[in-house]
Amino acid sequence: MADAIRLLLVDDHPVVRDGLRGMCESSPDFLVVGEAGDGVEAVALAADLDPDVVLMDLRMPGGSGLDAIAALASGGSRAHVLVLTTYDTDRDIMAALDAGATGYLLKDAPREDLFAAIRAAAAGESVLSPAVATRVVSRVRTTGSEALSGRETDVLALVAKGRSNREIARALFVSEATVKTHLGHIYTKLGVNDRASAVATAYDRGLLGG
Repeated sequence: MADAIRLLLVDDHPVVRDGLRGMCESSPDFLVVGEAGDGVEAVALAADLDPDVVLMDLRMPGGSGLDAIAALASGGSRAHVLVLTTYDTDRDIMAALDAGATGYLLKDAPREDLFAAIRAAAAGESVLSPAVATRVVSRVRTTGSEALSGRETDVLALVAKGRSNREIARALFVSEATVKTHLGHIYTKLGVNDRASAVATAYDRGLLGG
């Protein structure tokens, strides 16, 4: 358990927190160190418990997840925030990402997708579920933008699955430096600055399928 990913669960419904705790603690990879019922409590607990990943609901009485994400980011918290919510509107998604969320999943995500997203978030990798990414309307409309190469598409598809640079390099039999180079080209072509925006924009433009 020494290397387990430390989790803080944030949701205003106790039954949801209980379910998440039971699910996460079924894996030796995760350790639930605390629970919060609103965003204000989440920020305070994150400061005390120093979790690796915060599973954050968005809309909660007493303190929204969005405000908590922004507070954690501005406060210099090292915790990565993975949004887990029922809300999939473009406004909610982009607001959460802009506030500093590392990833965004819906609560109907399969267990393995959730686990993969938590691992990705702990490694600082951005991940968006396909159901979320397809709803995102790109804020960057680049006219005459270059098309992604086949290998760049391969890299981006693995990024969308929450894979780290090392995992992508291993899967594609290239070096991590090559993966970073591909990512730089992808960002330039899509007019974005980070992994989450690249995935969202690619889905919006139909570059990664549905």
